[in-house]
Amino acid sequence: MLSILSWNIRQGGGSRLAQICQKIIDSKATIVVLSEFRNNQSGIQIRNYLLKAGYRHQHVSAAERDVNSVAIFSKLACNFQGYSNIDPEYSANVISASYDAFVVYGMYLPHKKKHVLFDFLIDQAAREKPAIMVGDFNTGINGIDQKGSSFWYEDKLKKLHKEGMQDAFRAKHDAIKEYSWYSHQGNGYRYDHSYVHASILPIVKECYYEHTWREEKLSDHSPMMLVLG
Repeated sequence: MLSILSWNIRQGGGSRLAQICQKIIDSKATIVVLSEFRNNQSGIQIRNYLLKAGYRHQHVSAAERDVNSVAIFSKLACNFQGYSNIDPEYSANVISASYDAFVVYGMYLPHKKKHVLFDFLIDQAAREKPAIMVGDFNTGINGIDQKGSSFWYEDKLKKLHKEGMQDAFRAKHDAIKEYSWYSHQGNGYRYDHSYVHASILPIVKECYYEHTWREEKLSDHSPMMLVLG
């Protein structure tokens, strides 16, 4: 089995950092993608924690110290890549790790801001090596991933689907109402996703959220686990 954990850790982790790292280590995930990672002292601590736990292969995006970005940690050898020219303002919000069988794209997409990162992802979906795209997309399908209709970029998600990328959670759980983030008013939103190329879908064993980690206030987002086998 190979598992991919993706989690928005909220502004770099802060005082929750040690607990966050212990949860990640206990999960025994093969690959970890962290959104709202920060290239500051907290980021260094996370890298050291996970290095000692066997995540020897690490890559963080080239963001400023206090800018929310993305990081990938892997127990398996891989080739990392950043994309410095994909968007004028948000070039550090997508990175990738390439393995023999697929490429994992980790992301932290801006919330209700203009960007062209989805165009980049749609283009990557058409590449020869199958893609897995995980992280905080900050959008979803209106009426399903939230009760209302306020999501930006719903059309881009649907285009990603047309390019062969499948929502792994929906493939396993159909139209169940389940959310990864809640507003102060108690409204739920499914911002965090795992999209896999159609050729990978047959080996998706499970895709689920660890809501207890959010309920324990380790972050305001529930992490997502994608299991392949």
